[in-house]
Amino acid sequence: MQAFDGFLPTKVAEPLRADEIHVWRLHRAKGAGRKPLLALLATYLDVEPAAVRLVAGEHGRPALDPAHGGTLDFNWSHSGEQALVAVARGLVPGIDLELRRTRASALEIAQRFFTADEAAWLATLDEDARHAAFLELWTGREAVLKALGRGLAFGLDRLAIRSDAAGLSLQRLDGEDPGAWQLHRLGVGADAFAALAWRGTPRHIRGFALADAS
Repeated sequence: MQAFDGFLPTKVAEPLRADEIHVWRLHRAKGAGRKPLLALLATYLDVEPAAVRLVAGEHGRPALDPAHGGTLDFNWSHSGEQALVAVARGLVPGIDLELRRTRASALEIAQRFFTADEAAWLATLDEDARHAAFLELWTGREAVLKALGRGLAFGLDRLAIRSDAAGLSLQRLDGEDPGAWQLHRLGVGADAFAALAWRGTPRHIRGFALADAS
């Protein structure tokens, strides 16, 4: 599978192949709500943004209304004025984005909600490395849970993630075979962390950024 190699600036969505996942980096101004998301999805559906209909799953995850054909799925995440959108056919993607920020309680949160091994590993790191590693584990969890169709209430300690120089990997997920999952670190610059997950076979990840994205 092709490794994620960044975001290609473009103004037009390319055709989405069955063996691909498209990841878009968008600028989301304060107060914009879902407008950037709907505008992007409209290009894949070949409709006007006002015609895009979304529904909420059992646990609140947004998805396209089945009236759009049921073959296209997406997930999105936003932090500050940045947003990431994953678009795919035939699978449910999960994506998460977090801007870099210092969390005084990062280790305390990990000790309460992560696995004991993860918390112990974080405790061995210096402060800067700990905050970065915490956000990597957090975005990885969020991405998996969103692909699973569940929220944080599922239980953050019911999955285990490994973060190292090779990337992210899912070590355990209650009720699931972690080997059936894909989990990837997305390079979004020094000021943010992001992860993409899905249940299924490997796919090519293609990154795009709208011309006016930050």
